[in-house]
Amino acid sequence: MTPTDDDFPPTLEAAYRRLAAVRPADYARSRNAIHGAVTRLSPYFTHGLLDLPAALAAVTQRYPLGPEDKLVMEFGWREFFQHVWRHLGEGILRDIRPPIRSQPYAQVLPADVRSASSGVPVIDQAVRTLYATGYLHNHARMWLASYLVHQRKLHWRVGADWMYGHLLDGDLASNHLSWQWVAGTFSSKPYLFNAENVARYAPAEWHSPGTVIDTDYAELEERARHGGDCGPEAHRPEPVEEPPLLAEPPLSPSVLPTSLPEQVRLVHPWSLGEVDPADYCLGWIDPRFHRRFPWSARRWRFVLERMQTVCAAVHIGDGRELLERLRGSSLIARDTAHPGYAEVLRSGAVNLQPVPRFLPDPEQLRPSFSRFYGERMPRRRGWHKV
Repeated sequence: MTPTDDDFPPTLEAAYRRLAAVRPADYARSRNAIHGAVTRLSPYFTHGLLDLPAALAAVTQRYPLGPEDKLVMEFGWREFFQHVWRHLGEGILRDIRPPIRSQPYAQVLPADVRSASSGVPVIDQAVRTLYATGYLHNHARMWLASYLVHQRKLHWRVGADWMYGHLLDGDLASNHLSWQWVAGTFSSKPYLFNAENVARYAPAEWHSPGTVIDTDYAELEERARHGGDCGPEAHRPEPVEEPPLLAEPPLSPSVLPTSLPEQVRLVHPWSLGEVDPADYCLGWIDPRFHRRFPWSARRWRFVLERMQTVCAAVHIGDGRELLERLRGSSLIARDTAHPGYAEVLRSGAVNLQPVPRFLPDPEQLRPSFSRFYGERMPRRRGWHKV
């Protein structure tokens, strides 16, 4: 079943229901299929309604799991991407390794892909699903990224920024590093796929026989390294309109009270989890970040509905000015690496609480998932609770 706009209510109750529905064996068996038993927990992880350690603990109370289980490993990938982000900072937004081809990549998303009218059914279905739901199965994300980078010669950063803006679960580390992994600038080789792969894992309307991807992997790699933009197919569907991406939230800022309590909890878009009812919570949106990375109206609704539920007021503006206004209060907040937010929160004026992790974060950068995960997990063979 394709997700709908109502599949991701921004509530703790919805997050816990989704968590309770996780079946690790079903996930391991069918996770690569577009309609497989994936968890669809990612929007709740991204925005802090759920934490990885608590989620994994909840699942392991019902199902014995070890480091080799697919669900645990996928949680590990999320931790790994955060580890790389912590070490590289905005370096994750630039090529980590040299690209696989010497010719420059395009800096403008092809109009036919943007309008879901490339003529390659798997690509057009993926774009339409992204626009309609704010969510894409991971396999569809990889197919879309691979097609854009290796067949249409688009620089991965352009595609990553575009996809990030439309995703409810858009996470800079997971999204941009995954695009780099597909491109070959964060992996040993490019990720490629063909029509046979799509037919194996996707429903019939996604199948793409007779298109540019209906060939073998040797040909796909040759094109990726040495070919030019293949362009759209000759037969194309009617285009669709891309939903706008908004650099400002569709909300008027709250008027802050003249006097505030001695302690204030700052709630930003990545810390929307459960709060102590006794806390005075002040929501904060910093436009500096969102001018660089605009969001869809759907994602703004998700964040703002939850923020207004837990916060007495929502401030929209430069965080440095907000700190000046809150100078007389003791401030607490969850840490985040998002540019604009991070500089304010790590200025020394805020008591920062770390984001819970289920794996230790090594002080030295581990450049590959196998090194990161392998060093963290072997000593825990056979564990059942995290």
